[in-house]
Amino acid sequence: MGVITIVGLGPGNPHCLTREAWDVLEASDECWLRTGHHLAVAGLPPRLELHSFDHLYEDAANFPQVYAAIVDEVLRLGDRPAGVVYAVPGHPLVGEATVTQVLARAEVAGLTVRIVEGLSFVEPTLVALGMDALAGLQIYDAIELAARDHPPLNPDLPAMVGQLYSRSLAADVKLTLMNQYPEDHEVVLVHAAGTPAQQVDTLPLYELDRRGVAHLTALYLPPLPGVTSFEGLQDTVAHLRAPGGCPWDREQTHDSLRGGLLEEAYEVVAAIDAGDIRALQEELGDLMLQVLLHAQIATEEGDFKMPQVIAGIDAKLKHRHPHVWGDQQVSDTGEVLQRWEDLKREERANADGASGGEPSVLDGVPAALPALQQADTYSRRAARVGFDWTETGGVADKVREELAEVEAATIQVEREAELGDLLFAVVNWARWLDLDPETALRKANVRFERRFRGMEQIARERGLDMRALGIDDLEALWQEVKSHIEG
Repeated sequence: MGVITIVGLGPGNPHCLTREAWDVLEASDECWLRTGHHLAVAGLPPRLELHSFDHLYEDAANFPQVYAAIVDEVLRLGDRPAGVVYAVPGHPLVGEATVTQVLARAEVAGLTVRIVEGLSFVEPTLVALGMDALAGLQIYDAIELAARDHPPLNPDLPAMVGQLYSRSLAADVKLTLMNQYPEDHEVVLVHAAGTPAQQVDTLPLYELDRRGVAHLTALYLPPLPGVTSFEGLQDTVAHLRAPGGCPWDREQTHDSLRGGLLEEAYEVVAAIDAGDIRALQEELGDLMLQVLLHAQIATEEGDFKMPQVIAGIDAKLKHRHPHVWGDQQVSDTGEVLQRWEDLKREERANADGASGGEPSVLDGVPAALPALQQADTYSRRAARVGFDWTETGGVADKVREELAEVEAATIQVEREAELGDLLFAVVNWARWLDLDPETALRKANVRFERRFRGMEQIARERGLDMRALGIDDLEALWQEVKSHIEG
């Protein structure tokens, strides 16, 4: 049984071949190349018999099929008494999918693998950029990046993307990156680094797929200015809580932050209701600060860390979306919501089974929710298991019935109970009308405030004392304001 010798050919310039690589190749009779389209091939020992796997790229439907076929052949050749010398561009363990597969399968097959190192595309690219890799450099593969909807990169740190071999791939990479980076963020394309054909182009991100790229093209992403990453903000919050940080922040607990968390959540809602996007951006930051403070306190107390919070919600999302991360099919939003409720009920049943409790479809509705929102949540939960009217008219009749019962109540405790039932019936009616009762009431509050302030303004301009006016005069002012503002 022979040995599989995997040789790194370096980034392209034959002068970048290591002494070990040259000695191995010079002592060999033949060499199998993952691709012959590499500048270093022209500088290999002249007596070496070269074979390449380039023909497989033409026959296979995709890269995984090509790599699988190459790995099969390398293992077959390596099983010969003479073994095989298999040469790849760059370093064998930087962006070479076939090498990692050969290593895994050779171990199972009991074959010996020798890695002969070579310079990767990274080193000459660093030279072209004049930068130090230890300054937090992130390295990612263009194909894997293009397959994502959001880049797995920390924007506070520099990043290098390798194997950006075509304009179509560059287009997909650009779309992924623009989910985090500004479209005019200045990036750098490095072509054929370390070779006589080396070229460095600086361009805005949105032009990434408008420039020529090839198999020796790498992309460099400078960091965004300031702190822009989740990790960077976590460090800021941790510093606030650390010795030498802010005394107020160090004193906070989960309980002391409770009011601030609710306040910030309501301010986010207020920004949404106002349609104020800039305010929404700011308020989301304030709300995120609350989340990070709670996570930092839990970290300090040894209860949990942020990765556990993120892992928990990520797992929950994927479990509740089997039609996205599984093989289930759904026909519409209604079916999505029904399956969501079924999966939540399954989760609650598992949790209650572990704790010995009995599950309820109403489990998990926060007691601190605003009353209208809580009522809406309860009614929607009940409706999903069939406890509901069959048509809108029945809900409207229930509202009228509850109104009559409020009017018929004779003592305060009865009035309170019947008024509560009336409000709950109105919440159900809103659901049937496909309206959010909390939003509807908030908008009514805004309208009332605007109109009433308008009445006050008119009264001041006319020298009127609203407290001295009768209801008919006040109603006339109200109608005047409605006509002026909304007519």
